[in-house]
Amino acid sequence: MPEALFEVRGLTKSYNGRTVLDHLDFDVLRGECLVILGRSGSGKSVTLRQLNGLEKPEEGTVVFDGIDLTALRERELFPIRRRIAMLFQSGALFDSMNVLDNVAFPLREHSDLTGAEIRDTVEHKLSLVRLRDVETKMPSELSGGMRKRVALARSLALDPEVMLFDEPTTGLDPVTSATIGTLINSIQDELGVTSVVVTHDIPLARKVGDRLAFLSGGKFAFFGTWADADGHRNQEFADFVAGREEDIDAA
Repeated sequence: MPEALFEVRGLTKSYNGRTVLDHLDFDVLRGECLVILGRSGSGKSVTLRQLNGLEKPEEGTVVFDGIDLTALRERELFPIRRRIAMLFQSGALFDSMNVLDNVAFPLREHSDLTGAEIRDTVEHKLSLVRLRDVETKMPSELSGGMRKRVALARSLALDPEVMLFDEPTTGLDPVTSATIGTLINSIQDELGVTSVVVTHDIPLARKVGDRLAFLSGGKFAFFGTWADADGHRNQEFADFVAGREEDIDAA
């Protein structure tokens, strides 16, 4: 059994008096891909942002590799965030920079590599996401799927141990979404990273998830493997996975 890289206990987060996360307890195992599912507004992205200290909980602890992130000040989180990369839903590329400069940005900020070494690293990271000869292109010249892949290459620039994916297929067509899923799998296999993927995309979840968690009412209504999920008795979870339409009159 792999060891726990993240140990989350009693995680509680509220906004404007509304409890979004209610004393969550869970582990993320080293080397796995954990998928967090849930309806819009269920707290999926909030949970993700706790895992690299972008947000602080009201209660609870988030222990990463023996370090309690909730006890660290912002400056103390900087070296941790080099180990935990995040791919934001929008991709968050710099519109004024070409692809080379976008992917090179964290290397120039946080490494002592030479210009030639940075270029070689950028080309390697782009090859990992199956992109070639795009270094001089601007983000506006790329398709949505290509922009997402460039953002992924940039996230991988500093060789993180963990990848956090926030809705990585939002706004993409089914074919491109499947490509993103394949890349998540291949990066996990080739680099051995631990991944946490927040999504409502069930095909993606089935493609990449070793285990999955379903958030509802601030708690996990389900946490386990896909084998565990088949025939699970929680109706909301079963309806979500099956894509069954809710009763509009009851909603």
